[in-house]
Amino acid sequence: MPGNFLEQLKIAPILCDGAVGTLLYAKGIFINRCYDELNLSQPDLIREIHHGYLQSGAQIIETNTFGANSFRLERHGLADRVRDINLAGVKLAREEAKSFDVWIGGSVGPLGVRIEPLGKVSLQEARNAFREQIAALSEGGVDLLVLETFGYLEEIHQALQAAHEVNPELPVVAQVTIDEDGNCLDGSTPEVFVPRLVEWGADVVGCNCSVGPVAMLDAMERVRALTSLPIVAQPNAGIPRSVEGRNIYLCSPEYMASYARKFVAAGVSLVGGCCGTTPEHIREMKSALRVGGARAKTGAKLKKTDEPVAAPSVALEKRSRLGKKLAAGEFATMVEIVPPKGTDIHKEIDGARFVKSVGVDAINIPDSPRASARMSNQALSLLMQQQVGIETVLHYTCRDRNVLGIQSDLLGASATGIHNLICITGDPPKMGNYPDATAVFDVDAIGLVNIVHNLNCGLDIGGNPIGAGTAFVIGVGANPGVPNIDEEIRRFEFKVQAGAEYAVTQPVFDLTLLENFLRKIEHCRIPVLAGIWPLVSARNAEFMKNELRVSVPDSILERMSKAKSPEAAREEGVQIAREMLLAVRGLVQGAQISAPQGRYSSAVDVLEALGTDRSGDAKNQN
Repeated sequence: MPGNFLEQLKIAPILCDGAVGTLLYAKGIFINRCYDELNLSQPDLIREIHHGYLQSGAQIIETNTFGANSFRLERHGLADRVRDINLAGVKLAREEAKSFDVWIGGSVGPLGVRIEPLGKVSLQEARNAFREQIAALSEGGVDLLVLETFGYLEEIHQALQAAHEVNPELPVVAQVTIDEDGNCLDGSTPEVFVPRLVEWGADVVGCNCSVGPVAMLDAMERVRALTSLPIVAQPNAGIPRSVEGRNIYLCSPEYMASYARKFVAAGVSLVGGCCGTTPEHIREMKSALRVGGARAKTGAKLKKTDEPVAAPSVALEKRSRLGKKLAAGEFATMVEIVPPKGTDIHKEIDGARFVKSVGVDAINIPDSPRASARMSNQALSLLMQQQVGIETVLHYTCRDRNVLGIQSDLLGASATGIHNLICITGDPPKMGNYPDATAVFDVDAIGLVNIVHNLNCGLDIGGNPIGAGTAFVIGVGANPGVPNIDEEIRRFEFKVQAGAEYAVTQPVFDLTLLENFLRKIEHCRIPVLAGIWPLVSARNAEFMKNELRVSVPDSILERMSKAKSPEAAREEGVQIAREMLLAVRGLVQGAQISAPQGRYSSAVDVLEALGTDRSGDAKNQN
C-alpha cells in the first residue's frame, strides 16, 4: 500500500482505473451474465483486466464487485454467495497488484431495487444488504470503499451508514451519477447532494458515469464551490453510439487525457473513467497528469444550504368536487368508462353525458385494462372533462413508466385540470393482447403514492422544490378478497402512510369479506369506495372468480347459471349488483359502478337502488 490515501489526495491528484464491464463485454461476456460471479468462475479474466490498468499507471484499482450485493446476486441464484464473491474480488485485485504501489478500492454499486419511499425494500433491509457486502470487502482487506453510480440519495445514505458501521476507519469515496444538467437521477442538484454527502460522512464526494467529460466538468465546477473535501470525477468515455448493434464509446484516449488536466485544474483530486474507459484511456490520462504537474486547487468551505421547504398543500375539499364530497363524508359515486381501442370517442362521451345526467359524481377511466392497447386514459380524461364537464378519475399505473416519466405525466395532468387519481401498480403486459411486450415497473403503487404526495407538497422525488404543488386527490386500490389478507392490509397501511386519501375496492360480491377488510383497516381508515360489478353472464361470473381471482360466492354463480337468456342474465347481474350496493351503503363512503361491455344503462340501473334521479331512456344508451 503506497501510504495514507486521504493524505496523498492533499498532495497530488490520484488516478483511478477505468471500466470493468466494458472490457468484459469486449471479451465476449454477454450482459446477461453475472459479472461479479466471474471472480469465482473465471478469475484469470478478472486478473487480466486488473493487470491492464496497473500497467497503464492506475494508482487505484477497483474490485470486480459493483453488483455483488444480495439483491443483484439473487437474480442469478447467488444470493448466498455474497461473502465468497466479494472476498474473491479483493483477493484477485490484491494478488495482481502485489508488485505495484497502488490502493485497492472496494467497489459498491446500487442494490438494483427501489427502496422506500419509492419501493418495497425498507431502509433497514437496504442497509443490511450494504453491510453484508462491505463487511466482506473489509474482511478481504480493501484500502478504501468506492460507492459509485448511485442515482438516489437515500440509497447512498444507507450505503454510507453501513460503511461506517462496518469499519469507520475505511475512507469512503461517495459518487452519484448525474444527467446532462448535473443533477442526480432523483432530481437533486449539486447544491443538494454535496452537503448531504458531506453530512453523512463521505471522505471524498463527486460523480461518475452517465455523462461524458464536458457535462462532468460543468458539474465538478459546481461541486468544488460547495465543499472543501476532496472531490472525484469519473466520466464515461463520451456518449455511446450504436455501431453495428453494439454500444461504442467514441471519446479518444487523447480527448479523455485533455479533460483529466481540466478536471484537476477545476479542483478534482481523484480522476478516473467509467463506461467505455479502457487501459489506453488511463495510460494517456496518466501521461497528461504527469506532464502537466497537475495539482488540484483547494476547495471552498461547505456552503450552508437551506433544506427544501414543502409548499402548503391544498385542503382536500378544495382540490376537486370529488375531494369536497369525500371530505364532507358524503356518499360519492363513480362509473367506470373504458378507453376505446381506436380514436372514435363518441360512445364514451355520450356515456359520460348520460351518467352525468343522473347525478354521478365522476367518471373513472382505467389505464388500458388488462394491458391491452387502447387510447391513453389521460387523453380521454382531458377530452371528457372538456366536452362533458364532469370530473374524471385518472387510473394511473406504474407500468411502462420510470420515475422521471411518472413525474412528467403527473405534472402535465395537473396542468390540464385533472385532479383525481387512483394509483395502482398495473398489470404486466403479458396479461394483455401483446404477450411479447415488455414492461417497466420502476416503482409500485406505494412508491407512486409517495411521488404524488410529494408533488402535492411542491417537491420532486429528490425533495427539490418545483414551485406551487399539484392538487391531486390521491386514491389507491384495495382487494378485500385476496387469499393473503394480512399482506393486503400491510400494503394498505403503507399506502395510507405514503399519503393515500381514499381507496376503491375490487368488485364486491361477498359482504363478509368487505366487512372483515374494513375491520382490519380501522386503525388506518380512509374513505373507501366499494367496487360494484353488474355481471352479464354465468361465464362472466366464472371468469371473475377463476381467472381474475375475485371472490364470487357459489350462490351468485348459481343465480347467474339459472338465467334462461342473455337478457335475463344481464338483469340478474344488475339485481345482484343492486343488492350489493344497498348492503354496502352503510359501510363505505361511496361506490364505483362498472359498465361491462360499455352498457352504461346497467350502471345506472344499479345506481337506481340508491334512489338516484334519472332522466332520459336508459334502455337506449346501450
